[in-house]
Amino acid sequence: MENGAVYNETTEPQAKPSRRAFSCTLRHLRGWRLPAKVIQAILSLVAVICEEIVEDCIKCGGLYFFEFTSCSAFLLSILILCVYCTNAYETFGEDKVQRV
Repeated sequence: MENGAVYNETTEPQAKPSRRAFSCTLRHLRGWRLPAKVIQAILSLVAVICEEIVEDCIKCGGLYFFEFTSCSAFLLSILILCVYCTNAYETFGEDKVQRV
């Protein structure tokens, strides 16, 4: 009798948990963290919109810097919300998410 035959009869493959492509979960952003990230995304989007309203400026260096920082804050806050509120957190692993 082969060793493989014994193990084939007694073991069953583990069922993989079903994953939906865009499942949403709030277990990684609990308490005050979720409302804080949502407010951050909304305020940074408002900042981008307000910056785009300005038509004329004399010295535009500060305005361009504000545009860059507000747009970067908006994109990064949306990225954080997407990673922590979808199954991407489990897909990448906690150590890789924390490193990034």
